Amino acid sequence: MAAVICGSLAFDTIMTFEGRFAEQILPDQLHILNVSFLVPALRRDFGGCAGNIAYCLKLLGGHPLPMATVGSDGADYIARLRSLGIDTRWVRQVSDTYTAQAMIMTDRDNNQITAFHPGAMMQAHITQVQPGGDAKLGIISPDGRDAMLQHALQFHAAGIPFVFDPGQGLPMFDGKELAAFIEKASWVTVNDYEGKMLCERTGWSPAEISRRVEGLVVTLGAQGCEVWVGGEKTIVPPAKPDAVVDPTGCGDAWRGAMLFGLEQGWPLARCAELGNRVGAIKIASRGPQNYSLAGLKP
Repeated sequence: MAAVICGSLAFDTIMTFEGRFAEQILPDQLHILNVSFLVPALRRDFGGCAGNIAYCLKLLGGHPLPMATVGSDGADYIARLRSLGIDTRWVRQVSDTYTAQAMIMTDRDNNQITAFHPGAMMQAHITQVQPGGDAKLGIISPDGRDAMLQHALQFHAAGIPFVFDPGQGLPMFDGKELAAFIEKASWVTVNDYEGKMLCERTGWSPAEISRRVEGLVVTLGAQGCEVWVGGEKTIVPPAKPDAVVDPTGCGDAWRGAMLFGLEQGWPLARCAELGNRVGAIKIASRGPQNYSLAGLKP
Protein backbone atom coordinates (compact mmCIF):
# COMPACT_ATOMS: atom_id res chain seq x y z
CA MET A 1 0.00 0.00 0.00
CA ALA A 2 1.32 3.45 -0.93
CA ALA A 3 0.27 6.79 0.57
CA VAL A 4 -0.10 9.85 -1.66
CA ILE A 5 1.21 12.89 0.21
CA CYS A 6 -0.18 16.12 -1.26
CA GLY A 7 1.67 19.19 0.00
CA SER A 8 4.72 21.37 -0.37
CA LEU A 9 8.36 20.69 -1.03
CA ALA A 10 10.31 23.66 0.26
CA PHE A 11 13.74 24.87 1.24
CA ASP A 12 13.76 25.91 4.92
CA THR A 13 16.06 28.67 6.13
CA ILE A 14 16.05 28.15 9.89
CA MET A 15 17.32 30.82 12.27
CA THR A 16 17.73 30.71 16.04
CA PHE A 17 16.99 33.76 18.18
CA GLU A 18 18.53 33.29 21.62
CA GLY A 19 16.05 35.57 23.39
CA ARG A 20 12.27 35.60 23.66
CA PHE A 21 10.01 37.22 21.06
CA ALA A 22 7.67 38.38 23.84
CA GLU A 23 10.47 40.44 25.40
CA GLN A 24 11.13 42.29 22.13
CA ILE A 25 7.56 43.22 21.22
CA LEU A 26 5.70 46.01 23.00
CA PRO A 27 1.98 45.11 23.02
CA ASP A 28 0.88 48.76 23.05
CA GLN A 29 3.04 49.57 20.01
CA LEU A 30 1.83 46.86 17.61
CA HIS A 31 0.40 49.53 15.27
CA ILE A 32 3.98 50.70 14.55
CA LEU A 33 5.75 47.37 14.88
CA ASN A 34 9.40 47.56 13.80
CA VAL A 35 11.58 44.85 15.31
CA SER A 36 14.87 43.19 14.48
CA PHE A 37 16.17 39.90 15.88
CA LEU A 38 19.85 38.91 16.01
CA VAL A 39 20.11 35.28 14.83
CA PRO A 40 23.64 33.90 15.36
CA ALA A 41 22.68 30.43 14.07
CA LEU A 42 21.38 29.92 10.53
CA ARG A 43 20.88 26.73 8.56
CA ARG A 44 19.28 25.72 5.24
CA ASP A 45 17.39 22.43 5.10
CA PHE A 46 15.15 20.39 2.85
CA GLY A 47 11.60 20.89 4.13
CA GLY A 48 7.98 21.43 3.18
CA CYS A 49 5.11 19.37 4.58
CA ALA A 50 5.07 16.74 1.81
CA GLY A 51 8.83 16.23 1.98
CA ASN A 52 8.90 16.04 5.78
CA ILE A 53 5.97 13.62 5.99
CA ALA A 54 7.43 11.44 3.24
CA TYR A 55 10.82 11.38 5.02
CA CYS A 56 9.28 10.08 8.25
CA LEU A 57 7.02 7.55 6.55
CA LYS A 58 9.97 6.15 4.60
CA LEU A 59 12.10 5.85 7.77
CA LEU A 60 9.30 3.83 9.36
CA GLY A 61 9.17 1.44 6.40
CA GLY A 62 6.10 2.90 4.72
CA HIS A 63 5.58 3.75 1.08
CA PRO A 64 5.30 7.51 0.48
CA LEU A 65 4.27 9.01 -2.86
CA PRO A 66 4.77 12.78 -2.54
CA MET A 67 2.61 14.83 -4.93
CA ALA A 68 4.25 18.24 -5.12
CA THR A 69 5.80 20.82 -7.41
CA VAL A 70 9.31 22.28 -7.31
CA GLY A 71 10.80 25.16 -9.27
CA SER A 72 13.86 25.71 -11.43
CA ASP A 73 16.08 25.27 -8.35
CA GLY A 74 14.45 21.99 -7.30
CA ALA A 75 16.69 19.38 -8.99
CA ASP A 76 18.68 18.81 -5.80
CA TYR A 77 15.49 18.14 -3.83
CA ILE A 78 14.27 15.58 -6.36
CA ALA A 79 17.70 13.90 -6.28
CA ARG A 80 17.57 13.79 -2.48
CA LEU A 81 14.15 12.12 -2.45
CA ARG A 82 15.38 9.50 -4.90
CA SER A 83 18.52 8.90 -2.81
CA LEU A 84 16.22 8.10 0.12
CA GLY A 85 14.31 5.59 -2.00
CA ILE A 86 11.21 7.79 -2.22
CA ASP A 87 9.15 7.46 -5.40
CA THR A 88 9.07 10.82 -7.26
CA ARG A 89 6.67 9.92 -10.07
CA TRP A 90 4.27 12.68 -8.94
CA VAL A 91 6.88 15.34 -8.20
CA ARG A 92 6.77 17.89 -11.01
CA GLN A 93 9.41 20.51 -11.82
CA VAL A 94 8.51 23.85 -13.42
CA SER A 95 11.03 26.26 -14.88
CA ASP A 96 9.42 29.68 -14.45
CA THR A 97 9.54 30.02 -10.64
CA TYR A 98 11.48 29.06 -7.54
CA THR A 99 10.79 26.16 -5.21
CA ALA A 100 8.78 27.22 -2.15
CA GLN A 101 10.90 28.87 0.53
CA ALA A 102 10.24 29.04 4.29
CA MET A 103 12.14 31.43 6.54
CA ILE A 104 11.66 30.18 10.10
CA MET A 105 12.88 31.93 13.25
CA THR A 106 12.70 30.13 16.61
CA ASP A 107 13.16 31.73 20.03
CA ARG A 108 14.39 30.14 23.26
CA ASP A 109 10.84 29.07 24.19
CA ASN A 110 10.39 27.30 20.81
CA ASN A 111 7.96 29.95 19.58
CA GLN A 112 8.30 30.43 15.84
CA ILE A 113 7.83 33.22 13.31
CA THR A 114 7.65 32.03 9.71
CA ALA A 115 7.65 33.83 6.38
CA PHE A 116 6.66 31.60 3.46
CA HIS A 117 7.08 32.17 -0.28
CA PRO A 118 4.91 29.60 -2.13
CA GLY A 119 6.65 29.74 -5.51
CA ALA A 120 6.09 26.56 -7.52
CA MET A 121 3.61 25.29 -4.92
CA MET A 122 0.98 27.57 -6.49
CA GLN A 123 1.01 25.29 -9.56
CA ALA A 124 0.50 22.08 -7.56
CA HIS A 125 -3.13 21.79 -8.70
CA ILE A 126 -2.00 20.89 -12.23
CA THR A 127 -0.98 17.40 -11.05
CA GLN A 128 -4.06 15.25 -10.47
CA VAL A 129 -4.74 12.30 -8.18
CA GLN A 130 -5.31 9.26 -10.40
CA PRO A 131 -7.55 6.32 -9.48
CA GLY A 132 -6.15 2.81 -9.49
CA GLY A 133 -2.55 1.75 -9.07
CA ASP A 134 -0.89 1.18 -5.71
CA ALA A 135 -2.18 4.35 -4.01
CA LYS A 136 -4.61 3.24 -1.31
CA LEU A 137 -4.31 6.13 1.15
CA GLY A 138 -3.72 9.87 0.98
CA ILE A 139 -3.18 13.05 2.94
CA ILE A 140 -3.90 16.65 2.06
CA SER A 141 -1.36 18.78 3.92
CA PRO A 142 -0.78 22.54 3.42
CA ASP A 143 -0.39 23.30 -0.29
CA GLY A 144 -1.69 25.75 -2.86
CA ARG A 145 -5.35 26.61 -2.24
CA ASP A 146 -6.53 25.25 -5.61
CA ALA A 147 -4.48 22.07 -5.13
CA MET A 148 -6.02 21.35 -1.73
CA LEU A 149 -9.56 21.84 -3.03
CA GLN A 150 -9.06 19.81 -6.21
CA HIS A 151 -7.07 16.98 -4.65
CA ALA A 152 -9.82 16.46 -2.06
CA LEU A 153 -12.36 16.11 -4.85
CA GLN A 154 -10.05 13.74 -6.74
CA PHE A 155 -9.35 11.52 -3.71
CA HIS A 156 -13.07 11.32 -3.05
CA ALA A 157 -13.91 10.52 -6.68
CA ALA A 158 -11.19 7.84 -6.80
CA GLY A 159 -12.44 6.21 -3.60
CA ILE A 160 -9.09 6.77 -1.86
CA PRO A 161 -9.49 7.47 1.90
CA PHE A 162 -7.49 10.49 3.00
CA VAL A 163 -6.41 12.57 5.96
CA PHE A 164 -7.37 16.24 5.93
CA ASP A 165 -4.44 18.08 7.52
CA PRO A 166 -4.98 21.80 6.77
CA GLY A 167 -2.20 23.09 9.04
CA GLN A 168 -1.16 26.67 8.36
CA GLY A 169 -3.31 26.58 5.21
CA LEU A 170 -6.53 26.48 7.25
CA PRO A 171 -7.12 30.29 7.24
CA MET A 172 -7.42 30.21 3.42
CA PHE A 173 -10.81 28.49 3.67
CA ASP A 174 -14.19 29.60 4.98
CA GLY A 175 -16.54 27.46 7.03
CA LYS A 176 -18.41 26.03 4.05
CA GLU A 177 -15.19 24.95 2.33
CA LEU A 178 -13.79 23.41 5.51
CA ALA A 179 -17.04 21.51 6.06
CA ALA A 180 -16.77 20.15 2.50
CA PHE A 181 -13.23 18.91 3.20
CA ILE A 182 -14.41 17.15 6.34
CA GLU A 183 -17.36 15.51 4.57
CA LYS A 184 -14.98 14.00 2.00
CA ALA A 185 -12.16 13.02 4.35
CA SER A 186 -11.78 9.84 6.38
CA TRP A 187 -9.63 11.43 9.11
CA VAL A 188 -8.85 14.99 10.25
CA THR A 189 -5.77 16.13 12.13
CA VAL A 190 -5.05 19.60 13.52
CA ASN A 191 -3.09 21.16 16.35
CA ASP A 192 -4.84 22.83 19.26
CA TYR A 193 -4.95 26.30 17.71
CA GLU A 194 -6.04 25.01 14.31
CA GLY A 195 -8.68 22.86 15.98
CA LYS A 196 -10.24 25.88 17.66
CA MET A 197 -10.29 27.76 14.34
CA LEU A 198 -11.77 24.74 12.54
CA CYS A 199 -14.57 24.48 15.10
CA GLU A 200 -15.24 28.21 15.01
CA ARG A 201 -15.47 28.37 11.22
CA THR A 202 -17.56 25.23 10.72
CA GLY A 203 -19.73 25.68 13.80
CA TRP A 204 -19.03 22.04 14.73
CA SER A 205 -17.53 20.81 17.99
CA PRO A 206 -14.69 18.25 17.99
CA ALA A 207 -17.24 15.58 18.88
CA GLU A 208 -19.43 16.58 15.92
CA ILE A 209 -16.47 16.59 13.52
CA SER A 210 -15.42 13.13 14.73
CA ARG A 211 -18.88 11.75 13.96
CA ARG A 212 -18.54 12.86 10.33
CA VAL A 213 -15.21 11.06 9.79
CA GLU A 214 -13.52 7.92 11.07
CA GLY A 215 -11.54 9.98 13.56
CA LEU A 216 -10.21 13.41 14.54
CA VAL A 217 -6.85 14.01 16.22
CA VAL A 218 -5.96 17.28 17.96
CA THR A 219 -2.24 17.42 18.76
CA LEU A 220 -1.29 19.30 21.94
CA GLY A 221 2.50 19.43 21.69
CA ALA A 222 4.12 18.55 25.01
CA GLN A 223 0.70 17.57 26.40
CA GLY A 224 0.20 14.69 23.94
CA CYS A 225 -2.98 14.65 21.85
CA GLU A 226 -6.72 14.15 21.85
CA VAL A 227 -8.15 11.33 19.73
CA TRP A 228 -11.85 11.70 18.92
CA VAL A 229 -13.75 8.73 17.48
CA GLY A 230 -17.53 8.65 17.23
CA GLY A 231 -17.88 11.65 19.52
CA GLU A 232 -15.74 10.13 22.30
CA LYS A 233 -12.40 11.61 23.37
CA THR A 234 -9.28 9.68 24.38
CA ILE A 235 -6.14 11.42 25.67
CA VAL A 236 -2.92 9.90 24.34
CA PRO A 237 -0.08 10.99 26.64
CA PRO A 238 3.12 12.57 25.31
CA ALA A 239 6.47 10.88 24.90
CA LYS A 240 9.33 12.56 26.76
CA PRO A 241 12.13 13.75 24.46
CA ASP A 242 15.80 13.29 25.34
CA ALA A 243 16.33 16.97 24.49
CA VAL A 244 14.33 19.89 23.11
CA VAL A 245 16.45 21.27 20.27
CA ASP A 246 14.24 22.29 17.34
CA PRO A 247 10.46 21.94 16.89
CA THR A 248 10.61 22.51 13.12
CA GLY A 249 8.92 19.58 11.36
CA CYS A 250 7.64 17.86 14.52
CA GLY A 251 4.04 18.03 13.31
CA ASP A 252 5.02 16.56 9.95
CA ALA A 253 6.94 13.74 11.64
CA TRP A 254 3.80 13.05 13.70
CA ARG A 255 1.71 12.85 10.51
CA GLY A 256 4.21 10.53 8.85
CA ALA A 257 3.81 8.18 11.80
CA MET A 258 0.03 8.47 11.60
CA LEU A 259 0.11 7.46 7.93
CA PHE A 260 2.32 4.49 8.76
CA GLY A 261 -0.18 3.31 11.35
CA LEU A 262 -3.08 3.78 8.96
CA GLU A 263 -1.19 1.76 6.34
CA GLN A 264 -0.97 -1.03 8.92
CA GLY A 265 -4.69 -0.81 9.76
CA TRP A 266 -4.05 0.31 13.35
CA PRO A 267 -6.66 2.01 15.57
CA LEU A 268 -6.27 5.78 15.58
CA ALA A 269 -5.09 5.94 19.21
CA ARG A 270 -2.19 3.60 18.39
CA CYS A 271 -1.28 5.78 15.39
CA ALA A 272 -1.26 8.80 17.70
CA GLU A 273 0.93 7.04 20.26
CA LEU A 274 3.53 6.33 17.58
CA GLY A 275 3.23 9.91 16.36
CA ASN A 276 4.03 11.20 19.86
CA ARG A 277 7.10 8.95 20.07
CA VAL A 278 8.40 10.00 16.66
CA GLY A 279 7.76 13.67 17.41
CA ALA A 280 9.81 13.36 20.60
CA ILE A 281 12.70 11.89 18.61
CA LYS A 282 12.48 14.59 15.94
CA ILE A 283 12.50 17.53 18.38
CA ALA A 284 15.92 16.41 19.63
CA SER A 285 17.46 17.03 16.17
CA ARG A 286 17.92 20.23 14.21
CA GLY A 287 15.99 20.55 10.96
CA PRO A 288 12.91 18.70 9.73
CA GLN A 289 14.69 15.84 7.91
CA ASN A 290 17.89 15.15 9.85
CA TYR A 291 16.74 12.69 12.51
CA SER A 292 17.05 8.90 12.61
CA LEU A 293 14.52 6.33 13.79
CA ALA A 294 17.08 3.54 14.07
CA GLY A 295 16.13 1.26 16.94
CA LEU A 296 12.53 2.49 17.13
CA LYS A 297 10.04 -0.35 17.21
CA PRO A 298 6.67 0.80 15.83
